[in-house]
Amino acid sequence: MSEKFTVDKILIASIILLLSGLPLLGFSQYVMRIVILMGIYTILALGLNILVGYTGLVSLGHAGFFAIGAYGTAYFMIQHSISFLVALIIGTILSGVMGLILGLPTIRLSGTYLSIVTLGFAMIVQVVIMNWDSVTNGTLGMSQIPKPSIFGYVLNLANHGIYYLMLFILGLVTLGCYTIINSKIGRTLRAIKSDELATTMMGIHIDRYKILAFVLSASITGLAGGFYATLSSYIDHNSFGFDLSILILCMVILGGMGTIRGMYLGAALLIIFPEIARPLMSWRFVVYGFVLIIMMHFRPQGILGWRSRKQYPIPSELKNPYRMVEVEE
Repeated sequence: MSEKFTVDKILIASIILLLSGLPLLGFSQYVMRIVILMGIYTILALGLNILVGYTGLVSLGHAGFFAIGAYGTAYFMIQHSISFLVALIIGTILSGVMGLILGLPTIRLSGTYLSIVTLGFAMIVQVVIMNWDSVTNGTLGMSQIPKPSIFGYVLNLANHGIYYLMLFILGLVTLGCYTIINSKIGRTLRAIKSDELATTMMGIHIDRYKILAFVLSASITGLAGGFYATLSSYIDHNSFGFDLSILILCMVILGGMGTIRGMYLGAALLIIFPEIARPLMSWRFVVYGFVLIIMMHFRPQGILGWRSRKQYPIPSELKNPYRMVEVEE
């Protein structure tokens, strides 16, 4: 166990060192923007993974939480001249509250019924965005969203400040997810996914933990939305359609549900693919669907999902329960 932990620490330290020095390699702003988008979508995948990968609740409406975080952050920065950090926190809280509101009436639902309800939620959010002109500016969208600034220092692509801010937020979210999953909450969520009835028989109020999973997942998604708004400087309802929810779900399934490493891999693959295969842009969701069909048939646990199949090591004395034991007389 200690050897595996040491290898993990070396791997994480190597990745952090590589990412920290990436701007020094002289990449263009276009490449750095793609890398930042990979980080944002990794945060989105980490948020959805709490709900799908660990709790077993499928959501097709995370684009709605993403939109609430983005519009909430942009609105308070533009209309009330609030600093980026405070506006981001407000947008995150708003998404978490909407996760609570959505989670309360859906705790008894699962499978197809839950997917339909969450899909309806995302469509409602999109309609509200298109018609609430006083807040969202309707179909025209919100433009000239200020870049984040710290102590008067504006963070943008030119000075790589927004890249390092993305790394910081991604690191916090990853650490938070790791802490949650390896706590009592995470063990309970995995138990709910494995067998709700058995979890209930153990005296656990699964409804509370399902709602908590919704709130945590929505908050992380809203956090990514707020950061995305400042990166893009312009958002409208087309940025938060049904295809975005499907894309996030594809990242979770492809990388490996129930793993943190898998979210990094899934986001990287599905963000890089459109850039290197631009002639297939109009067919990208056909390709995504084909890949998912192949994955669900040959490797349903995802590329790195094998790590989640063996949560705890099996003691050697239990591997062969029928072993003859000599008894001294």
